[in-house]
Amino acid sequence: VTLDELRAQGFEAFYVAIGAQGGRSLGLAGEDAEGVFAGVDFLRAVSQGKGPALSGRVLVIGGGNVAIDVARTAVRQQAQTVELYCLESREEMPALEEEIAEAEGEKVAIRNGWGPKELLTENGRIRGVVFRRCTAVYDAQHRFSPVYDDNDTVTVDADWVLLSIGQSIRWGKLLEGSAVELGRGDTAKADPLTFQTAQKDVFVGGDCYSGPRFAIDAIAAGKAAVADKITGTIVKEIYVPGRIINIVCK
Repeated sequence: VTLDELRAQGFEAFYVAIGAQGGRSLGLAGEDAEGVFAGVDFLRAVSQGKGPALSGRVLVIGGGNVAIDVARTAVRQQAQTVELYCLESREEMPALEEEIAEAEGEKVAIRNGWGPKELLTENGRIRGVVFRRCTAVYDAQHRFSPVYDDNDTVTVDADWVLLSIGQSIRWGKLLEGSAVELGRGDTAKADPLTFQTAQKDVFVGGDCYSGPRFAIDAIAAGKAAVADKITGTIVKEIYVPGRIINIVCK
């Protein structure tokens, strides 16, 4: 679907909050091997009743709240053991402390200070991961700039690998022909107060504007966009799961 197609149906304004629904890749050979999943795709499949029945040893790569969700979901998918490997120290992990504690309460083993170096495959299926020690995650300006010790490595067998190292925004054809501008990480550029984009009838909010954050931030942005620009009109919100919220003004 494109915005022009929606305009042809009579929609007059749009609040786009499609989230950051895609995963990010490591850029390593073997990511397309059987048994390797992007964490968000894994969660989506499980929520739809289509998730794989896990078995054996599952490695989750990532240290944020989504990675924790992936690890805990893997436990519920009957994995025998679940281990989470991340670059950060325990104190640096972006996941909330209570989330980490609850994961450990479900027997998820947290392995801090390791980053993937190589994915090991056999006959097209994942068989293990070579990790290298991460000695620093951020530079002096606290920018993400990991430093590794390639002499300190560990090889871990794996039956499944779930990658949760960040999320990406999948716009598809939605913005084709529009004046909406994209910035860092393919986020949409918009006025920070009104959330209006360069395309005057398009407002944005949530992860596709700010980058991955919490659901409550997206909800707050939606309310602000409505309050600031559409007060006094008849507003109807239509939610198409995973795609778009249309604010229809009459």
